[in-house]
Amino acid sequence: MNDLLRMPSDLQNSYFGLVALHLREALIPVLAGLLVALPVAQLCVRLRWLYPPVLWATTVLYAIPSLAFFVILIDYTGLSELTVMIPLAVYSLVVLVPAIVDGVRSVPQETLAAATAMGFGPVRRYLQVQLPIAAPAIIAGLRVASVSSISLVSVGMLIGNAGALGNLLNSGMIYHQPRLVWLSVVGTAVLALLVDAALIGLRVLLTPWMPRGTRKNARTLAVKEAAR
Repeated sequence: MNDLLRMPSDLQNSYFGLVALHLREALIPVLAGLLVALPVAQLCVRLRWLYPPVLWATTVLYAIPSLAFFVILIDYTGLSELTVMIPLAVYSLVVLVPAIVDGVRSVPQETLAAATAMGFGPVRRYLQVQLPIAAPAIIAGLRVASVSSISLVSVGMLIGNAGALGNLLNSGMIYHQPRLVWLSVVGTAVLALLVDAALIGLRVLLTPWMPRGTRKNARTLAVKEAAR
């Protein structure tokens, strides 16, 4: 086992250190993207004219190759994790903004009217009614963004040791060690599956008002839970 997980010295990390680095570089950008996407999506819901240009802007940013992003950022952030994480946060917006907008827009007007009648103000209504009902759509977006981010972290091997498991893949090819290549590929795939499973579990925890066998009356139940 020790021989299997033995890492080249130039990686400056153990195998599990690379795994932890990979998770950090992949998930922090998604969290940052979510924090940006939530208020932006709410603005798009309130100001419908704003949604098309925001969607266009996020799509254009997503179309920028990651290597070009790195070249632009290196002068400011150097050969660091931040150079990898900033593009990943930007890329996550193209998934998260539409997911949140669609989820919030799916809340029926009668549900909002019921929440208002219960005395909910705009902020409380958004946080306790709209977001819980939109949670399945939001987490679906998070699943796509997280898996994509885990995959794209490996591109960081192009700027030094910021590629985590991607650097392990690069070392495997340089030293002609298939063992390192497999550890990189399988490790990345397993991380993506585990994070996806964790987000599914989070969705179940955040939406206890959703019956497992049927979605009938789910929105009504959400309003009742929020009113407590």
